[in-house]
Amino acid sequence: MSNSYVASVNDSSEYEVSPKAISQLDVISVNENTYHVIRDKRSTTVTITSADLTHKIYDIRVGNNSYHVVLLDEVDQLIRKMGFSIGQSKLVNSLEAPMPGLILDVQVAAGEVVKEGDTLLVLGAMKMENSILSPRDGVIRTVHIAKNDAIDKGQLLIEFEA
Repeated sequence: MSNSYVASVNDSSEYEVSPKAISQLDVISVNENTYHVIRDKRSTTVTITSADLTHKIYDIRVGNNSYHVVLLDEVDQLIRKMGFSIGQSKLVNSLEAPMPGLILDVQVAAGEVVKEGDTLLVLGAMKMENSILSPRDGVIRTVHIAKNDAIDKGQLLIEFEA
């Protein structure tokens, strides 16, 4: 892999970012999140205002303009070409049982606001306790199960508001 990226800017434009293009920049760190960049004898200040390194999402300010940038590496680009959407879990509006088991605990109720990764319920299956986590930020619309319910694989457990 050549370490080339595609930068999606403000969900409206895309730019290829290659090692060659990066090598044409003269970058000097001013402080932890601010850089002085010279390209084609033009100087500007770039500040990273927020960064999610795991998902490669950045908010940056170049001069007086702000940009939302998502970097897609070669694997992300291949996934996109195959027709899969990156971040598809954010579109989940319902949660189904991944396996049969017994509901040991329900930690949310209808109308409750949850964040991605919050524990929604605990499912006992095969002598193990499995914490079922929220796949996205959202509001719980309906909880279809209660503590001590026996459930089947694929059974609807929780619905999110759209």
